[in-house]
Amino acid sequence: MGIINFKQKYALLRTVFILLAISFSNVVLAQIPRQFIEISVVPDQADWTYKIGQNVEFSISITQSGVPISVENARYVVMEEKMEPIREGKLNLKEGKATLDKFSMKDPGFLRCEVYATVYGKEYKGIGTAAFEPDKIKPTVKMPKDFEEFWEEGKKELSKIPMDYKMIHLPEKSSEHVDVYHVSFQNVRNSRIYGILSVPKAGGKYPAILSVPGAGIRPYSGEISKAMRGAITLQIGIHGIPVDMPTEVYNNLMSGALNGYWNFNNSDKDLYYYKRVYLGCVRAVDFLVSLSQFDGKNLAVQGGSQGGALAITTAALDSRIKYLAAVYPALSDLTGYLNGRAGGWPHVFGSQNIKYYNRPEVIETLAYYDVVNFARILKTPGFYTWGFNDETCPPTSYYSAYNEIKASKEIFVVPETGHWTYQEQGKKIEDWLFEKLSR
Repeated sequence: MGIINFKQKYALLRTVFILLAISFSNVVLAQIPRQFIEISVVPDQADWTYKIGQNVEFSISITQSGVPISVENARYVVMEEKMEPIREGKLNLKEGKATLDKFSMKDPGFLRCEVYATVYGKEYKGIGTAAFEPDKIKPTVKMPKDFEEFWEEGKKELSKIPMDYKMIHLPEKSSEHVDVYHVSFQNVRNSRIYGILSVPKAGGKYPAILSVPGAGIRPYSGEISKAMRGAITLQIGIHGIPVDMPTEVYNNLMSGALNGYWNFNNSDKDLYYYKRVYLGCVRAVDFLVSLSQFDGKNLAVQGGSQGGALAITTAALDSRIKYLAAVYPALSDLTGYLNGRAGGWPHVFGSQNIKYYNRPEVIETLAYYDVVNFARILKTPGFYTWGFNDETCPPTSYYSAYNEIKASKEIFVVPETGHWTYQEQGKKIEDWLFEKLSR
């Protein structure tokens, strides 16, 4: 094999990233590959956490293959996450290193330093985010007076609909230890929920895990490894379409009919897209508890991003869920942007969307779907993990929800992670779930 030049190496890395993204699209967690040029931005406290008024110093290094390199056109931006810059300018590096100091915050939140450098015609980015008393972040979203009544009415509507479940055995995915099925069951609005069910073949009763999806539209292959470990698993999609079609079908829907689905009907609390979704997750619980192989008591839900939101909302709506695991939950404190700070994904009131959606009826509708309000009524023990460098689901938003949870909760923070995780985080989640479910 000949020597790979930079362009070839970049193309190879890009291909690897795409393949990893496709591979991880069927699971909760994903880990990004390393870049050709690494930009490290690290706050000077070991846990990246500070007191209000305390100064933070960011240490910056730019390396290739672990060796510092000189870059003439590096620049930096420091801001409260998702807000306007506090300070920005050219970064003066010495042997690939620099420091930026004396930044602070007056209120609880997150202060982010972004560093950019162009090498071989490609711009690279590194970020580091300091947390200022994150456990004191308060939500901005208000709880509707009839919040619980609204969802009780929705569940009553759902309970009147026959489940009408269908199961298709998938021999190509099954093994001597696990049976795998493509399943569907009836949901509200004459729709269906589809998913992949994995059931241990050995006789006996088993706990169950519901896996709820991150944002997007994609096929699913099931949580077979957890079934091998001794749990019934159900991995669902939320869009009312089969989850075993060619990827091209989902890509076309994402670019076409379902593009921006998270904003569909967001001015009407009864017609908003996520009402069918939230109730569909409850119907998935109905299906799991109906299985003869279910042990009748040990049921968990897990998910990341949009799935992290769905894990919390499903557990809050359905007391049959005994445990939950959520990673960087989306749909949290959506009104943050209207109060001078970051709001949660899908950034309905962010700078790109505010001119379309900053209306009283949208604000009112989203309050019924904001994870913060479900966190306020949550009674289910949970395990949570995330980092401070998340640009998709700002940590300000999910701490707004997390701090409202009165139920038993455990947290594993890995500060440098963004909208991705280390394998160790995934292992901690799975071990925590199985330890709880085996009781």
